[in-house]
Amino acid sequence: MDLILEGIKKAFWLLVSFDPEVLGITLLSIKVSGSATLISLVIGISVGASVALTRFPGRRVVVSLINTGMALPPVVVGLFVTISLWRNGPPGFLGILYTPLAMIIAQAVIATPIVTGIALAAVQQLPAKLRLQILALGATRLQMLWILVKEAKLSLLAAVMAGFGGVISEVGASIMVGGNIKGYSRVLTTATVMETGRGNFDVAIALSIILLLLAYLINLVLTQVQQRERPR
Repeated sequence: MDLILEGIKKAFWLLVSFDPEVLGITLLSIKVSGSATLISLVIGISVGASVALTRFPGRRVVVSLINTGMALPPVVVGLFVTISLWRNGPPGFLGILYTPLAMIIAQAVIATPIVTGIALAAVQQLPAKLRLQILALGATRLQMLWILVKEAKLSLLAAVMAGFGGVISEVGASIMVGGNIKGYSRVLTTATVMETGRGNFDVAIALSIILLLLAYLINLVLTQVQQRERPR
């Protein structure tokens, strides 16, 4: 209990003193996870909505793969991204392994199936006749897709929260592809693991509290938007 209290005090001090290292780690966490979430939204909503609105052979297999991807182990993603970005891999000549960009790629791979699965379910839940009504009014397929996405925006906001929550708290892939390099690719989760390994439990608890606070504040903003848009 004393250790937890000490960690809380440490977290408070790190926050109020604007510790440069902690501030840099926190900002990098937001940058990496935020960028990965944005990428996953562009890909996930497009793919999810397309699969939901299209009937084709093997559709159930595709939906099963998407649902399986929602539980994709981060360490598996980290392994394959590391192999892909290694010097012998196709994009190995770019030299982006152990960089924040590699972390964004890995986290985007983790978040995309989550967003895709939720987007697919959200669009599927819309009334079946709504699509026909929109097309009957003269809308193009692209305009129809945009209207359907707007209709499902409450569920899609949940996809944003789930995707961001899945990557901001991720550690395995981030360490594997980012290297946890001080001042360059160290984020809150990897820093927490490192400090725990060193036996600096007060610092690890402080970083954990900052991570929880960050996740809560971002989800609080998204929840406020979601609930404000909720039909009355």
